[in-house]
Amino acid sequence: MATTLQEHYDRARQVMPGGVNSSVRFNKALGVPFYTERAKGSRVWDIEGRSFIDMSMAHGAALLGHGHPAVDEAVRRSVEIGYVNSFETIYHEELARKICDCVPCADRIRFCGAGSEATLHLIRACRAHTGRDKIIRVEGHFHGYHEMIYIGGFPGPDDLEANRIHPIPESPGIPPQFADLIVSIPFNDPDSLEAAVRRHADEAALLILEPVNYNCGGILPQPGYLELARRLTEQAGIVLFFDEIQSGFKKSTACAQGEMGVTPDVCTIGKSIGGGFPLSAFCGRADIMDLYKPVGDVQHSGTFNAHIIPVLAGLAFIDLAMQEEFFERLRKLEQRFAAGMDRIIADQDLNMIVPHYGARFDIVLGRRTPPVRYEDTFCHDPQKMLKIIRGCFDRGVYFHDYGGIAVHHGYSIQHSDDDIDEVLNVLGEVLKGMKQELC
Repeated sequence: MATTLQEHYDRARQVMPGGVNSSVRFNKALGVPFYTERAKGSRVWDIEGRSFIDMSMAHGAALLGHGHPAVDEAVRRSVEIGYVNSFETIYHEELARKICDCVPCADRIRFCGAGSEATLHLIRACRAHTGRDKIIRVEGHFHGYHEMIYIGGFPGPDDLEANRIHPIPESPGIPPQFADLIVSIPFNDPDSLEAAVRRHADEAALLILEPVNYNCGGILPQPGYLELARRLTEQAGIVLFFDEIQSGFKKSTACAQGEMGVTPDVCTIGKSIGGGFPLSAFCGRADIMDLYKPVGDVQHSGTFNAHIIPVLAGLAFIDLAMQEEFFERLRKLEQRFAAGMDRIIADQDLNMIVPHYGARFDIVLGRRTPPVRYEDTFCHDPQKMLKIIRGCFDRGVYFHDYGGIAVHHGYSIQHSDDDIDEVLNVLGEVLKGMKQELC
């Protein structure tokens, strides 16, 4: 039996590519994947027996923390009713109704597993609704790993302009012909948005974007940008698609669309809604959603869609999230962490910023003001970020590495004030040791 991360990595990579089941689980800061033994509340233990405050929280899926009692009870209920699978139950309708009552654009909803599935299936309906094929997408925004959309999102500095002419596939194995259907534009650039909609008004099925760009610098929409997107797409008959897989339920039950006062035609939500279990959803206007069989002709099916365990866990989550104290607690954690980081940065005069929105935050090195566009994050040094992550790991705080890029981290409802203070102490110590590199 392997007893160290390295030993288990050596064994695991004999039978799994890279010793993992998801490419990003190889932690570049550690040089091995982070193999865990158990987790509870705000903490996770690795196979070497070490305890860590978890500041990844399953990339935002564990908003309830690990092993929340309400989710434990939901799993016990699923055992009692026999892990009912591939059937509809009264619980599916109950969860669907509760989410539709929360999310402004949601007349109808369907459930699936991963966020990539949700964007894939919803793009299909958008194309069927409009009779058009092209997708206008925004640089730095992430929408899943499938061929329809894993194109043109994250070009390198030398490829930025070329990507705006002909978007670049983000993985080998994606046929270049798929890029012919993608139009890539910069975020928060009204002129580029207007030009793209005007040029492709007769061939674009949808405009897809993250209302909060957690996946690159925590960039927020500039005043008026989402409103402009809403107006232009409506005029052109293009579906406005908010990808809220990450932003949904991170700050309120209304999701970012409700908080920002702009209602898209359709949206995806995921991560946290399964209470830590794999559950995502796509929802929107009735006339678009009713294109799916058996009402319409668009196909969406799957044996494990809305398995009873994540559905019951989702009900546990939504019932907790609808309690007034839920988001009040998350707001206090956000304020405590953000104020602490602002003090650390100011006291040490560090050239970095920590944008935050709800239960997630980003760390951007190399600038003192919030980024506005994707290219504003090119100053971020991944190698320095990996060094920060390793320093925190050695002191008992786990941040996922994401290769060192300027991406999101966060906390859960089970994180305590003491947890946040300990994370701030550790970050303060690590950053102070790297002050000469970060000023």
